[in-house]
Amino acid sequence: MLETLSYLQLISAFAILMIAFIVRGITGFGSALIAVPLLALILPISVAVPFVGLLDYLSALTHGLKLRSEIRWKQIFPLLPFTLSGVFIALYLFNTVDAQLLKKILGGFIISYALYTILTIKPHTHNSKFWAIPGGFLGGLVGTLFGTGGPFYVIYLQLQGLGKTTFRATIAVIFLLDGTTRIVAYSINGFYTFETLVLIAVSLPVITIAMYIGGHIHANISHQSIQKGIGIILLFSGTALIFS
Repeated sequence: MLETLSYLQLISAFAILMIAFIVRGITGFGSALIAVPLLALILPISVAVPFVGLLDYLSALTHGLKLRSEIRWKQIFPLLPFTLSGVFIALYLFNTVDAQLLKKILGGFIISYALYTILTIKPHTHNSKFWAIPGGFLGGLVGTLFGTGGPFYVIYLQLQGLGKTTFRATIAVIFLLDGTTRIVAYSINGFYTFETLVLIAVSLPVITIAMYIGGHIHANISHQSIQKGIGIILLFSGTALIFS
């Protein structure tokens, strides 16, 4: 796979990772939403998704343990069985559905979420655990297929009315648990080849620098500006996927 990529494609891939993980450093999520659709223009989607998934997991691991006292486990546990069911169904689809069709579906999903972000639509607080069913299932399903299940977990936690710090700590743990399930599933199904692991190792310095930069930007930019910027990037990347 790697030998088929030009120097321009490799540089583009690292630039995409840099932008995506700067965003993650600023917001605490969103790297896969940016990286996966753009990398899917360079790499097969069956490579791009597990690749970004492991990078996301490693970044969540380094940040998710800093605020342990703020974690709300009672919001996490109801998600788990539905997340697992979504993961297993996604693995079946991954091996049976045409890759081009998956790209079109991903593009449509990305555009929908981009519009949601740009319009700053905020759900009313409603802490019913019922929302763990669609939130967990769609998070597991879409996360496994496209590496972009985060929006469903974000919406679920927004409905629970968590504070800013508690939200950040709790969603980090959700990403860790969800990521562990997906990485094990990807590994069992043979998605982590030697070439993919080499690409991940080479990418680690890039995402480390990006997360550091994002952490510094976080203090000097408004949340609304971040949302609008992410939405515009996603709108372009989703459109590119549909017409690629």
